[in-house]
Amino acid sequence: MGKDSKVRPKVNVSPYVHFMMDFRNQMREQQPNIYYDFTEFSRKCSEKWKTISKKEKKKYEALAKRDKDRYQREMRNYTGPRRERRRRDADAPRKPPSSFLLFSQDHFDEIKEQHPNWTVGQVAKAAGRMWARCSEADKIPYEERAAVLRAKYLEEREAYYHQCQRGE
Repeated sequence: MGKDSKVRPKVNVSPYVHFMMDFRNQMREQQPNIYYDFTEFSRKCSEKWKTISKKEKKKYEALAKRDKDRYQREMRNYTGPRRERRRRDADAPRKPPSSFLLFSQDHFDEIKEQHPNWTVGQVAKAAGRMWARCSEADKIPYEERAAVLRAKYLEEREAYYHQCQRGE
């Protein structure tokens, strides 16, 4: 692969995949007329992988390490297209929060107060559990607020797209 390479390098594979390819070749040599569907082959391969010695697994780990080194070396030289993220239009209206998100915002401080050293992720999971335990009647105010915000958003979005089409 040269410096001006446009073909993306083939990704490196795990020791198990190297073993699988080797095992497939062995099976083809030993039983050339027998066809195994993917499920059956995968099961046989998995069973064999569990029984091979650590010494034999080291061989496949070494192959995988060489393959990983090759991949990293080729990626350093790869100058293919870079994907750019589509930028959000700063003037476009923002999507409204869902009923669950409104519920979470209302209960965030309460949960954080009870568990001050929790991460945001832990607080979010706790809010999710609280939301799941809420009755349908308790969810109605949040669903109504979300519906109002969603309707307002749809109106604003429609107006914004009409404005963009006119070129203003």
